[in-house]
Amino acid sequence: MKICLFVVGKTNHNYLSPGIDDYTKRINFYVPFSIQYIADAKNTKNLSQQQQKTAEGQNLLSAFEKSDYVVLLDEHGKEFKSMEFSSYIEKKMQTVAKRLVFVVGGPYGFSEEVYERANEKISLSKMTFPHDLIRLIFTEQLYRAFTIMKNEPYHHE
Repeated sequence: MKICLFVVGKTNHNYLSPGIDDYTKRINFYVPFSIQYIADAKNTKNLSQQQQKTAEGQNLLSAFEKSDYVVLLDEHGKEFKSMEFSSYIEKKMQTVAKRLVFVVGGPYGFSEEVYERANEKISLSKMTFPHDLIRLIFTEQLYRAFTIMKNEPYHHE
């Protein structure tokens, strides 16, 4: 199985990129992991929020493979403590055949079509964070999940 993180648009805050890259390398020690950048909507000044979500949604939908298990990182999703998220990942590794795809949407969230395609939603916090920062938070939590599974000393209760 492979784990992917799909993100709409490039990381705009350069100070976050080294951390994201570091955790990506660490995760690859445990499982094949990649980040796929999905094109964001163009000419957004001329688009409504709904039109922007629809355009980004089409770009996301075309990037998914039919067999992907898609998990949206969404404020209305299920929340986990780090230990619970580790158990969640461990179970998915046993049940997902090919790709487990986590998705960070654009600034206005996901289109209805993306919600319909998704298998489930999880939330990383009740708080709102910039989408670039979520990329760092998610990769750190995914790394933490694997260290918990392997009983390595990274996580402390």
